[in-house]
Amino acid sequence: MAARSGNGVGTLVEVNCETDFVAKGERFIALADQVLAQAVTIGASSADELLASDMGGQTVKEILDEANATIGEKIEVRRVARLEASNVVSYLHKTSPDLPAQIGVLVATDGGDEVTARDIAMHIAAFSPSVLSRDEIDAETVANERRVAEATAKEEGKPEAAMPKIIEGRVNGFFKENVLLEQAFAKDAKKTVAKVLEESGATAKGFVRFRVGS
Repeated sequence: MAARSGNGVGTLVEVNCETDFVAKGERFIALADQVLAQAVTIGASSADELLASDMGGQTVKEILDEANATIGEKIEVRRVARLEASNVVSYLHKTSPDLPAQIGVLVATDGGDEVTARDIAMHIAAFSPSVLSRDEIDAETVANERRVAEATAKEEGKPEAAMPKIIEGRVNGFFKENVLLEQAFAKDAKKTVAKVLEESGATAKGFVRFRVGS
């Protein structure tokens, strides 16, 4: 995983290889840094765009193919993300100290300060929200969660009069687990992420979270 942010733009690239031995080698890390630099230079927002781009007379794909032959295992660019806002912060998290970062995050905000944005990025790395706001969850998913909550409550023998409140409580629990703005903040569980942003004068515009291989 490689990331770079600054001047209101952030880029995140997932570069994979097959073994940990290669992943922690200097050649692989240097290659990943080269690929990231190219993604930043051309403003790539997809792996296909990055792979097809010219990098010193060769495409990125050709350079990776050569590296595959030299190193002896498959190296690939799995995905690329790019965010723009008045402030974009990147955060890389190592799950193993002797390997490159396994989790990468970009957070785009308007207003606020970089410290808060970085705290939010670290929160995202740890708690893996799927969307920024509940509006981004499609209606069918919410309806299904509601059906499951109702069926579970009936199986538990909950009183009929209490059903609506129980169902809504469980659906809200789903939102609090999956929606960034509604999650309890990692550094202060008494506040939601939305509240932390509000207190710092920031508005979250978007985020990206990659975990290698997932």
